[in-house]
Amino acid sequence: MFKLILNTYKESFSGLSRETWLLSVVMLLNRCGSMAVPFMGLYVTQSLHRSEMDAGLIIALFGVGSILGSAAGGKLTDVIGFRPVQILSSVISGVLFILFSTISHFSTLCVLAVVISFFSEAFRPANFAAIANYAKEGTTTRSYSLNRLAVNMGFSAGITLGGLIASINYQLLFIVEGVVSILVGVSILLLLPKVKDFIKQAKENRSKLIITKPWQDIFYVQFILLTTIFITCAFLMFRVVPIFFKEQWHINEFAIGIIIGLNGGLIALFEMIMINKIEKKRPPIFFIIVGAIFFGSSYIFLSIPLIFHLGIAILAIITFTIGEMFSLPFINTLVISRSNQHNRGLYAASYTLSWSFAQVVGPLAGFYIAKQFGYNWLWGGLAALLFLCAYGYYLLNKRHVPMVTEEITI
Repeated sequence: MFKLILNTYKESFSGLSRETWLLSVVMLLNRCGSMAVPFMGLYVTQSLHRSEMDAGLIIALFGVGSILGSAAGGKLTDVIGFRPVQILSSVISGVLFILFSTISHFSTLCVLAVVISFFSEAFRPANFAAIANYAKEGTTTRSYSLNRLAVNMGFSAGITLGGLIASINYQLLFIVEGVVSILVGVSILLLLPKVKDFIKQAKENRSKLIITKPWQDIFYVQFILLTTIFITCAFLMFRVVPIFFKEQWHINEFAIGIIIGLNGGLIALFEMIMINKIEKKRPPIFFIIVGAIFFGSSYIFLSIPLIFHLGIAILAIITFTIGEMFSLPFINTLVISRSNQHNRGLYAASYTLSWSFAQVVGPLAGFYIAKQFGYNWLWGGLAALLFLCAYGYYLLNKRHVPMVTEEITI
C-alpha cells in the first residue's frame, strides 16, 4: 500500500523541467513570507483599533494598487521579460513592507497600501508567464499545479506562523514578509536562467506580426468576466471569514492561522495527485464548475446555526479547499491555452486583474453587507453567486471555441 502511494506521487511529479522545479522552490519561499495581508483586517481592527469599514478600506486599497500592478506587470512581461519583472517587483515590495511596519498613521498606511500592492502584484503575471515558458510540452497543467503546491505549502506554513507572530506583535508580520520578499528577488536572480535576447526578439516580433489581444478574444472576455465574479466570492474566505471567526465565533488568532492553513496543507498533499489522475478525462471548464459548487457549499456551512464553531470552521475550509483544487489549476490551464509566447503577459495580466478586482470589491462589499444585514446574508449571497457562476460556466462550455495557441493573427 505504501509503495503504491509512493509510486503515485512519483508519477505525478515526473517529467517536469528543472526550471519548473526551481521556480516552484522560489514560490515556496515567496509564500512562506506571505503572512501580512491575510491578517491585515485583524491588524487594522485589533492593533490600530479602527473600525471594520476602515479594515475593508485598506484591504480594498491593496486591491486598487494590485489592479494597476497587474496591468503594468503584464505589459512589462511582454516587453522586457518575466525574469526582470519578478526580480524588481519582489525587491521593491519587500522594502516597502518593512517601511509599512514602522508607520501607524492611517492615511499614510492607505497610500502605502496602494504602492506596495502595485509592486507586489506586478509579480503575478510575470510569474504566470514564466511557468508556461519553462514547462515542457504536455506538462503545463502539472507545472501550474506544482507551482500551486509550492504556493500552498508556503501559504500553509506562512499563515500558521503568521497567526503565531500576530498573537505576539502585528508589526513583525510586515518585517518578516518584507525580508522574505527581498530574498525571493535575489533567489530568482541567482537561480533562474536568463532568456537570451528577449528584448531584441520581442521588438522584431512586434514589427512583423499582428498579435491578438485578450480583449479581441470574445470567449476569453466572457470567461474572465465570469471568473472575476467567481474569484471575488471565493476571495472573501481569506479576508472576511478570519474576522468572522474572531469576532462572531471567538476563535483566537493562533487557531485561525491553523484553520486557514489547512487550505495550503491539503492542497500540498492531494492536488498534484488529483490533477495527474483527472486532467485528461474532462474539459477544464467541467472541473471549474465542480469547484464553484464546492465553493458555494463552503459558505453555506458558515451559516449553519450550530454551536460547534471550531468543527464547522474546519469543515468549511476543507470544502472550500476541495473546490479550489478542482477549479484554479484548470482556470490557469484555460487561460494559458488561449495565449502564446507573444501575448502571454497580457493574457496573464487580464487574469490576475480578476484577483485584483476581487481585492477591491470583495472586502468593501463583504464588510458592508455583513455590517448592514448580518453575516448570514453575506454567506447566502456568496453561495448563490457561486452556484450561478457554475451555471454560467456550463453555458459557456456549450459554445466553447478552441484557440490554437501558435496562431498570432486574427
